[in-house]
Amino acid sequence: MFQHLVAQPLKSPPEILTERTRMRAHRVEDFPAMTAMWAEEAVVRFILGRPSAPSETWSRLLRYIGHWQAVGFGYWAVEDRQTGEYLGDTGFADYQREITPPLGNVPEAGWALVSTAQGKGLA
Repeated sequence: MFQHLVAQPLKSPPEILTERTRMRAHRVEDFPAMTAMWAEEAVVRFILGRPSAPSETWSRLLRYIGHWQAVGFGYWAVEDRQTGEYLGDTGFADYQREITPPLGNVPEAGWALVSTAQGKGLA
């Protein structure tokens, strides 16, 4: 796992501020916005190829929260720094997937943004 590369594994994500965004820990309150985002064709087209059911999004939310506690890294919720609007998810994960070429001990990077945030240089 990636933990050997982390000086001290974190149990929750640190907040990261950029000029336009706040990256923070996911919360249960993010579920409605996440459900809407993961149902958008523009979001899922190249990731899943189909909209996620709410139950799949709920599992994703729990996976994002638990990743930090289990392996010391994971995903952040991305929100607009001015409005607080949920814009998407970004981060690193260890999904233990069998893919070619294999990732070994390197985490996967990933991101998804609501369609209104795409094409604005955020990813």
